Amino acid sequence: MLMEYSEEALKRAHYESIDDEEPYYGEVKELKGIWAAGRTLEDCRNSLREVIEGWIVVSVKRGLPIPKLGHIEIKEIEKVSM
Repeated sequence: MLMEYSEEALKRAHYESIDDEEPYYGEVKELKGIWAAGRTLEDCRNSLREVIEGWIVVSVKRGLPIPKLGHIEIKEIEKVSM
């Protein structure tokens, strides 16, 4: 579920070149505040993947909403008592 969500988020990422030491900038507009930069586009994409995955973990731990991306969503798994 985490990997599918991350991949879907990366498909929606927008990349641009900026005047900076790390000239590649990427963000996922559907995920407010999720962005990364890198020396190459590949570095930027890898950093963005790490940011997305970290954001998901923190959001789940804190019970924060995670928006649905297309048909992919992350839901809390309920414990089943035996």
